[in-house]
Amino acid sequence: MAGKPKKLKPTELELLILKVLWRSDVADLPLAVRDIRSGLAESGRNLAHTSVITTLNIMVDKKFLRRTKRKNAFYFSPKLEQETVESRVIEDVLNRVFDGSAQSLMLALLDQSDVDSDDLIEIRKMINRKAKQKLE
Repeated sequence: MAGKPKKLKPTELELLILKVLWRSDVADLPLAVRDIRSGLAESGRNLAHTSVITTLNIMVDKKFLRRTKRKNAFYFSPKLEQETVESRVIEDVLNRVFDGSAQSLMLALLDQSDVDSDDLIEIRKMINRKAKQKLE
C-alpha cells in the first residue's frame, strides 16, 4: 500500500542556500555558484566551491532548485517558494515535536520567544480572524 508522497524538507545548509536565493536583489534571476558562495559567506558559512556545487546538485535532484547552463557556468534558482518550505518545516516540527498540537506549538513559541507588544497585537488579530473563519 502506497503512503502519501514524502514532502522533502531542506537540511540546514540547503535552507541557507534557499535563503540566499530568495533574498537575492534579483530574486527572479538565477545565481552563479560564486554568488551563492558569497551569500553563504555573508551568513557566516564560508564553504569550499566543491562543497557548494555538491549541495546545489543534490538540491536539483530533490527538485528544490532549477539549474541552467550559460557558457561555461551553471546558474541556480529556487524551484520552491519560500512559503512552501516554511509550511513543510512547520508541519514537520508540529508533527514530530508537538504531536500535531498547534496549541502546544504556539504556547512553546510564545513562552520561548521575546515577543513584543506589537507582535502580540498582530498575533491576537490573526487568532481572532481564524476563529471567525472557523465559525462561518
